Amino acid sequence: MFNYIIVGAGLAGAVMAERIANILDEKVLVIERRNHIGGNCYDEIDKTGIIIHKYGPHIFHTNYKEVFKYLSHFTKWKEYQHHVLGFIDGKLVPLPFNLNTLHKLLPEALAKTLEKKLLQKYDYGKKIPILQLLKEEDDQDLKFLANYIYEKVFLNYTKKQWNLKPEEIDEKVTGRVPILFSRDDRYFQDRYQAVPQEGYTKMIQKILDHENIKIMLNTNHQEILKIKNNKILFMNKEYKGKLIFTGKIDELFNYQYGKLPYRSLNFKFETLNQKWYQPAATINYPNDYDFTRITEFKHIHPTSTKKTIILKEYPQEHIEGKNEPCYPIPTEENQKTYKKYKKLAEKHENLILLGRLAEYHYYNMDEIVKKALTTFKKEIK
Repeated sequence: MFNYIIVGAGLAGAVMAERIANILDEKVLVIERRNHIGGNCYDEIDKTGIIIHKYGPHIFHTNYKEVFKYLSHFTKWKEYQHHVLGFIDGKLVPLPFNLNTLHKLLPEALAKTLEKKLLQKYDYGKKIPILQLLKEEDDQDLKFLANYIYEKVFLNYTKKQWNLKPEEIDEKVTGRVPILFSRDDRYFQDRYQAVPQEGYTKMIQKILDHENIKIMLNTNHQEILKIKNNKILFMNKEYKGKLIFTGKIDELFNYQYGKLPYRSLNFKFETLNQKWYQPAATINYPNDYDFTRITEFKHIHPTSTKKTIILKEYPQEHIEGKNEPCYPIPTEENQKTYKKYKKLAEKHENLILLGRLAEYHYYNMDEIVKKALTTFKKEIK
């Protein structure tokens, strides 16, 4: 009945399903183990009237015009510039670390000296990862600054988030929050920054709203899909259509080479009888408390309610069946294990791996939409 089966109803799976249904006019089955679509982008309207993101704040930002244009077919946007503060040495300061942060944390005379040296060496507006700054800097003042930023902003936050030091994981992870040599206090500097006006769930509902798309919720793919004797089985019969898999690759192959580790989060929501709780949407706590950050959703989706909702995120190890696998852990050892699973996948011409869990790779929302659109063009259309 289905020439295409997709495991996972997050952004990756939804975009692929829409392209197959609309462009190819083919029927597609989407299998989702959770009781909702949207994956970790899932949001909902709380009884207070506030839109909350159930798996932590998701802010859409991109420089890919084609991605923004594609998603605009399914949602109206609310322009939104995300601001993050860090609670460092008892002060709230802008993050990523920039020239304003420098002046807020250090004595003015020292801050002026450091700013002058930075701008003599680096172009205004340049971004540089902290580990690169640590490795390359030989000026004693700037080396002091690099170590200061590393210890105050990155070290303990990374330990909490990943249970690893910054230098123990792929540099691309710490590089996602670079040092910014400007006074731009926005968390992102992308050309397009917005959130869906009615939320991500409504947007993904519209992406999946097609007569050719059938969705099965509360269904673990293992109930109806198996890989046995180098064959993909659907309902215990060999499946010769295309399988697009966005779940955990190690689970797909029954943990043949062992389990790949993931980091998860314990999300604790609090509804407060006050209009506002904090001055920015998100405040990071690198060195204080067990949680990494607090998000107040009214900053992202303003409403007139007199209450507010905050979310505290407590990083933890992913345990199968108890919490969600949020982030692949990009160490050299884990990549070796992943490559073994990828070799198994390559034996199946009708299997496509897509997404954070299937590719064991950290994607932003815009990156995964772009990857899905590109994969459709190259491997399906």
